Formats: sequence, structure tokens, C-alpha cells
Amino acid sequence: MESHFYNKISNNPIIAAVSDLNKLEAAINSPCEMIFLLGGNIFNLKQIVDRVHEAEMEIYVHLDLVEGFSREGIVLKYIKENINPNGIITTKSNLIKSAKELDLFVIQRLFLLDSLSLDTGIKSIKHTRPDAIEILPGVMPKITKIISKSTNIPIITGGLIKDKEDVIASLKAGAMGISTTKEEIWYM
Repeated sequence: MESHFYNKISNNPIIAAVSDLNKLEAAINSPCEMIFLLGGNIFNLKQIVDRVHEAEMEIYVHLDLVEGFSREGIVLKYIKENINPNGIITTKSNLIKSAKELDLFVIQRLFLLDSLSLDTGIKSIKHTRPDAIEILPGVMPKITKIISKSTNIPIITGGLIKDKEDVIASLKAGAMGISTTKEEIWYM
């Protein structure tokens, strides 16, 4: 599962982040090979995941942003067995641990506001050992380098990515991929 993620992101480091379900088809029709789902609910999640898989794309579901699910580990077993995404995204350490126990690919999302959140985030990553990290905002190349060297875990940057220069700066800083809701960047 991990190698499949890394192969896909190596082919195309741009990840279509979909927070507005009206843009799902645009993401599916884009050249991106992965979608980060930043919305949905308990009723439409299976349909969304199936639609993305039909298009032979990967989908990673941000559990913290899907409505109707508890934030307890048991939801992961249900999602793995009944919805079958390629993996999950979460900020919650307890869900990361549970996901890894179920052999789900897990991306830990990290919001960086200041030095304290950076230090706390690195400690959390070293403890939880997710398969990948998503750093927000993604327009901080120096911080991307620090996290990359401190954790040795693949990094995705996202949030506030506005143009090609931001993408290039993130990749040069050590990011493996860039997640963005900006459709024009999906076509870079």
C-alpha cells in the first residue's frame, strides 16, 4: 500500500484537495492521480470513494472533516471494511495509532502556527510514526526542511499554495507532494 502511494505521488506530486463536493468531477477529470477528500458525510462517503476508484485514482479521506463519524478508533474498522479508501488523513494521534493497527495508510495533518506547534508536531510525529505528513500552511520551505530532517517521513505541503513558485519551493524544500484546492494548480 505504501509503495503504491509513493509511486503515484512520484508520477504526479500535485494532489487535488476537494472540500466542495461540486468540484469532485473536476478533480477526477484533472491530471492528478490522488484526491484528498476534505468533506462529505456518513451517507455519501462510500459513493464518493467508489466514484474516485472507478476513475482509477487514489482517495485519502480526511476523517476529521467527514460528518457523522465518531472520532473513535472503531470507525476506522468500519471505513476500512465498508468504504475502502486508500488511506485516511487526521490530526488525531489516537486515530493514527488505530489506523496503523488496522494497516490503513495514514497521513498526519499538522497545522503550524508558531515554534511551539512546530516542536509539538515533531514530537507527535516521532511518537505516532504516520506514513506521511501533511504540513499546513504549505508555503514555509524552511519549516518543511526542518520537519523532513527531524522525522524522515515523507511530507506533503498544503494550504495557501497559490502558484507554480509555491509548488517549486515546496518540492525543493523536500516535500514529496502538494495538496491544493486550486484547480489551476491541478493542471501544472
